[in-house]
This record gives sequence, structure tokens and C-alpha cells, in this order.
Amino acid sequence: MSETRVATDGSPAEQEHGAEPLPDGTTPAPVSAEPESSRSDTTLVVVTGVSGGGRSTVARALENVGFYVVDNLPQALMLDMAELAFQAGGAARKTAMVLDVRSRAFSTDLAGAIRALKERGFQPRVVFVDADDEVLIRRFESVRRSHPLQGDGRLADGIAVERGLLEEARDQADVIIDTSHLNVNQLRSRVEELFGGEDARRLRVTVLSFGFKYGLPPDADFVLDARFLPNPYWVPELREHTGRDEDVSRYVLGQRGAVTFVETYARLINATAPGFEREGKRYLTVAVGCTGGKHRSVAISEELAARLRQARLAATAHHRDLGRE
Repeated sequence: MSETRVATDGSPAEQEHGAEPLPDGTTPAPVSAEPESSRSDTTLVVVTGVSGGGRSTVARALENVGFYVVDNLPQALMLDMAELAFQAGGAARKTAMVLDVRSRAFSTDLAGAIRALKERGFQPRVVFVDADDEVLIRRFESVRRSHPLQGDGRLADGIAVERGLLEEARDQADVIIDTSHLNVNQLRSRVEELFGGEDARRLRVTVLSFGFKYGLPPDADFVLDARFLPNPYWVPELREHTGRDEDVSRYVLGQRGAVTFVETYARLINATAPGFEREGKRYLTVAVGCTGGKHRSVAISEELAARLRQARLAATAHHRDLGRE
């Protein structure tokens, strides 16, 4: 007869060699062990981007939503850090690794490091933080700091060198956040929306209004032009209001073709979303432009985001140029 081990609480424990037969002579089926968690269950976020772009703010925002954040990690140690997070489990299963140009002494092959993580079974998400050169220069000058790569040259020289080093990293990014027109609170809110919810692994759609006179959003996947609609700017009682106001929204959406425009793009995005998810894309930016980014694009963006949410997509509306006039 096989020996039964006794647990510390005095109850029979799992047997060393097979299970005791039941009274009817049959042998019970073995209890299957809990499935081991896979590396894909570890949520890894890799944050990189230009100096002065806002990486520190992104890191703090990720901490706010429960990530364990490792700052200034050399790229050569990314795989080791991911393995440590996987083995530790618990809170470490949500880990963010922040990289900057100071890591270049160890490795400049971010694409290779990301590929190594995927080959090991991880599914990292790369966030690239960017900003216009003029904005970066103003930020460095406001804190009286030199750029880490400018050497004896100008700030613009350091920024240009860094952009060259980060070109491939930008191409590898799952989401690009342009912070040129975002304050600290807006940037933090954007990051928390992207990574704070239970559905953080789903495709998340940002509908971004903008003004063409301020330039195209560099992170746009789709660009929609709402300038075919009459401009509320020329309606005196609407001029000082924005597309968030009910009167302006009603005016814009009441124009011929406006609702069809929104419905058409809602169907397009809803139809392509499953394909983007299958291809591993998690963040989609739909940019809606008008002249100044105050009336038409704002009203259309709000309505389009609402239609996408009705279709069970995780969609939010942001307004890049609202308040600039």
C-alpha cells in the first residue's frame, strides 16, 4: 500500500506515488496542475524618445497606474530585466523600462533588443515621446540645461544627433506621443488612458482634432479633412465657442454630408480594427483637421469617438490645438 503524506495541518496530502483507490476500486483522475503563466502575461512597456520630450512624466504616469518603472536602463539589460519581472510575478508583471541616449554606451540596437524580447515570448509595447525642435529648444533654455549630445555645439546640433540615433526606435514604436502642445497634466492623462484600464491590451483609438495651419500631427495613422464643411467661425454667435459646445456641434453635424462623413469613417475604423489587433497594433490615432482646430474638427472628433465607443472600441477624443487661438 502506498504511503500517504500528511500536510502540516493534519489533513492527508498529495501522495508520493499515485493516488489511493476509491472504495469502488477505481482510481481517481489526477488533479491537473495549474497552468504556468507565460511570458506574454507580463506587461512590458518600453519608453524612449527625444531628450526633453517628456519621458520622466510618462514614467511617473505609468507608476500611477501600477507599473514598476526602471529608469535609464541600458538596452543590453532589457532582456534580463524582463526575465526578472516574469520570475518575480506579482506587481512586477507590469514593468516599464525607460531608455534614453545615455544607454548608447551599451547598445544602440533597440530593434534587436525588442526582437530578442519577442523571441523569448514577451510582447513589449514601445512608446516614443517626441516634440518639435523649437519646443525642445525652448524647454532646454527654460531650465538652462545643455543637450546631452550637443558637446561644444548648439542645442540644435545635439537634437539633430539624437534624432539620428533614435530614427530606428521611432520606426519601431507602437505609439508615438507628440508632446509639443501638451502640458504635464495632459501628457499624464494620455498615458493613464492608454495603459491604466483593464482593456490595455485591446486596440485603443485616439481621435485627435487639429488645425491644419499648425501642421499635421506626426503620430497620425489616418488623417481626415473636415474643411469641406461650413466654418462656424463665420457665424458671429458661434465664433467664440468651440466644437465641444452643443450649439457648435449641432451646427457642424447638421451640415450636409457631416453625419455621412462620420458614419463612413466609423465603419472603416471598425472594419479594420480586428486586422490591426491581429497584426499586433495596440494604438491607433485618427486625426481630424479643420483650419484652426477649434470648431469643425473638434465637433467631428467628439462624435466619431462616441460612434466608435458604441461599436465597443476603446476610443477617446483629444484636441491638440483647442485654445491656441
